[in-house]
Amino acid sequence: MKIIEREELKTKLDRGDDFKLVMTLGELAFQAQHIPGSINLSKMGDIESRLQKDDEIVVYCSDQACIASQAAYIMMEKEGYTNVRRYAGGLSDWSSSRYELEGFSID
Repeated sequence: MKIIEREELKTKLDRGDDFKLVMTLGELAFQAQHIPGSINLSKMGDIESRLQKDDEIVVYCSDQACIASQAAYIMMEKEGYTNVRRYAGGLSDWSSSRYELEGFSID
């Protein structure tokens, strides 16, 4: 599994690189909290309609142990997506660095 680290992802976002940042958790989780610039593709039909096989794609979910991004990565590879990486730290790692998150707060 190809991995991208937090600082490389932050640099790519800050530069405005052309890639797809995909949160693999469900719609409600996405609405609650996600990395700015992310799209939510929690269904296979969404993936096929919004991503091209040669897009640069980074998938993530909540944290290192979350299997949603792992499953999405494996499925995308099997479906012929050629440039997929996983941000394994996910939301937990991102927020621990005090980087911005979007969504609503329930505080």
